[in-house]
Amino acid sequence: MTNQNSLVEYGFRRVIITITAIFCALLEIVDTTIVNVALNDMRGNLGATLSEVGWVITAYAIANVIIVPMTTWLSQQFGRRNYFAASIIIFTVASFLCGNATSIWELVFFRFIQGLGGGALLVTSQTIITESYPPEKRGMAQAIYGLGVIIGPTLGPPLGGYIVDHFSWSHIFYINIPIGIIATILTLQFVRSPKYTEKTNRKDIDWLGIGLLAVAVGSLQYILERGQEDDWFSSTAIIVLTITTVFGAFFFIWRELTYRNPIVDLRVLKNGNLRIGTILSFILGFGLYGSVFVIPVYTQATLGWTAQQAGMLMIPSALTTAFMMPIIGKLLERGVPQQYLVALGMLLFFGYSFWTSQILTPDTSEQAFFWPLIVRGVGMGMLFIPITTLALSTLKGLDIGKGAAFTGMMRQLGGSFGIAVITTFIAHQGMVHRNDMVSKLDVNSATVQQRVQSLQQGFMAKGMTADVAKNTAYKLLDYSVTKQATVLTYMDVFLYIGVLFLICIPFILIAKGKRPKNMDLSEAMH
Repeated sequence: MTNQNSLVEYGFRRVIITITAIFCALLEIVDTTIVNVALNDMRGNLGATLSEVGWVITAYAIANVIIVPMTTWLSQQFGRRNYFAASIIIFTVASFLCGNATSIWELVFFRFIQGLGGGALLVTSQTIITESYPPEKRGMAQAIYGLGVIIGPTLGPPLGGYIVDHFSWSHIFYINIPIGIIATILTLQFVRSPKYTEKTNRKDIDWLGIGLLAVAVGSLQYILERGQEDDWFSSTAIIVLTITTVFGAFFFIWRELTYRNPIVDLRVLKNGNLRIGTILSFILGFGLYGSVFVIPVYTQATLGWTAQQAGMLMIPSALTTAFMMPIIGKLLERGVPQQYLVALGMLLFFGYSFWTSQILTPDTSEQAFFWPLIVRGVGMGMLFIPITTLALSTLKGLDIGKGAAFTGMMRQLGGSFGIAVITTFIAHQGMVHRNDMVSKLDVNSATVQQRVQSLQQGFMAKGMTADVAKNTAYKLLDYSVTKQATVLTYMDVFLYIGVLFLICIPFILIAKGKRPKNMDLSEAMH
C-alpha cells in the first residue's frame, strides 16, 4: 500500500512534476505514431523492403504491450521514482541509437528497447500526476493528463511530416533526447516515491509469469501488426504464433491465479466495473487509433494529400478534445455519473463515423472533414476520463494501479486490433466492391463505349497513336473503378466503426450507478 497523503505537492513543485509527467506521456505516445510518416524515407535510406520497415512499428508496439502490465510490480521492486527515471533514460538512449542505426534490423532492435522504456512512461506518469494533487483537484489532474494521451497520437503525423520534409528521418528520434535529459533531471529532483510495504523476494519473483506474459502478448501483438501483410493463416508463422498465443495466454492465466506472488494480479478483474471498463478501454483504443490511422491513409492514398496535410487535418479535432477535458473533469467532480458521459460520447462517436461515411468521395475537400472531426473531438473528450474513472471507481489501494495497467494494455491492444481488422477489411472489401462494379460494367454498352472513345480522342489529341490511346483510356477507366471501390470501402469502414460504438451504449448503462460521494478521482486514473 502507498501512503498517498505524503505525495500531495503544492505550488511550484506540483507544476514541475505535472509538466515532467505530461512530457513523458507525450514522448511515449507521439513516438507511437510519428514514425508512420517516415517509413518511406527509412526504407530508401536503409535499403529495406516494405515488410521489413513495418517491423519498426511492430517491435515498439510488442515491447510496449509486454511492459505495461508489469509496471505496478516493477515500481514496487525498485521504487517508483527510480523505475520512472530508469525508463526515461532507457527511452532516451534508445532514441539516440535509433537515429544512428545503419541497418534496418539494428533500428528494429533499438525500437524494441525504446518500447520497453516507453511502456512505463504512460502508466507511471498517470499515477504520479494523480498522487501529486489533493483529492478535490484530481478530476482536473486527470483532465490535464488526458490531454497528453488524446493529443499525442494526433500530433505524431504532422510533426513527423514536418521533420521528414525539412530534415531527415533520424531527427524524429533525436528530438526525444533533450526532452529526455531534462525529464530525467526533473524526475530525480522532484518526484517522490510512495513507501511500499511489500517487496518480492528474489526467490519469489514470478519469472515463469514474466516469460509467459512476454510470449503470449508479444505473439498476439505480432499477429495483429503483421497478419494482413502475411495474408493471415496462409502464413506458417501466423499459425504457429496463434497457437503460441492461445497456449501462452492459458498457462499465463493459470500461473497468475495459482502463484503466491503473481507478476500481474488477475484477481482484481473480479471487480465488475473494472471488467466493463477494460472492455470499453479496448473499444476506445479501437476507435481512437483506428480513426487516427484510417483518415491519413484515405487522404494520402485516395485524395493524394501530403503527409503534413493529412496530419494537420486532425489538429482541430485534438484541440476540441483538449477543450473538453477540463469540462468533463468538472462534471465528474460534481457527481455526474460516468456511464451517462460515456454513453453520450459513444453516441457522438457514432454520429462522427456515420457523417464521415456520407461525405467520402474521390475528391472530398478539407472543409468537408472539419465538422465531423470536431464531433469526434467532443466524443473522445467524453470517453477517455469517464471510461477510466468508471473502470477504477470501486477499487482501492494497490488494486488501482493494477486496474490502470489492465486498462492501459487493453487500450493499446484495442488500437492494434482495430488497425489489423481495418487493414484486412479494406483489402477484402475493396475487392468485393471492385468485382461488384466490374460485373455491372458492360464493355459493349453504348455509355461505356462513348466514354472510352472520348478519352481515346483526348489522348490522341496529345499525340498518342490510336492503339496506345485506346489502351490508356481503358487503364484510366479501370483506375476510376478501383478508386470508386476504395471510396465505397472506406465508407463501410466508418459506418461499421460507428455501429460498433452504438451497440456498446446499452451495456454501459448497465454499469453500477454514481460514484460514492467521497470517492476521489485519484482512484480514477492510476
